[in-house]
Amino acid sequence: MSRDSWEVLRRTVGEEMQALQAAVDTYDDAAARVLGINRTDLRCLELLTQHPALTPSRLGAELGLATGSVTAMLDRLERLGHLTRSPDPTDRRKTLIQITDTARQRTWELYGPFVAEGDTLMKDYTTADLELLAGFLRRNRDLYERHLARVRQA
Repeated sequence: MSRDSWEVLRRTVGEEMQALQAAVDTYDDAAARVLGINRTDLRCLELLTQHPALTPSRLGAELGLATGSVTAMLDRLERLGHLTRSPDPTDRRKTLIQITDTARQRTWELYGPFVAEGDTLMKDYTTADLELLAGFLRRNRDLYERHLARVRQA
């Protein structure tokens, strides 16, 4: 492959990544509106679907929020019926946050079709292709996370 062809392909990959990110952002905005919440709230629900329960401090760290902002977010989401708070059975000083079944179902209705179609889409790729893609995505996520730390320190 010539240097010019490689450069065109590299630029195309970059443009496709930007377009994908824009599409994801736009979809997440629409999904948050359907749920009657903001994007940070949506990210909180996403985290709660990935874990049986999380503490407010863990949510704050994952979302980059201060304690007061976490409390306001949890109050709002609890009032909307999206989460519950309960004492940690192993340490009564801690509170555990869990997504409600209703919120889990509503988010699945919005994002579940991606899982089904994504599985179908991935069937077109070999194991080697998927390993390459997974590595590429992981390295890009690491890049963003490193730069996020830099931006948060600014």
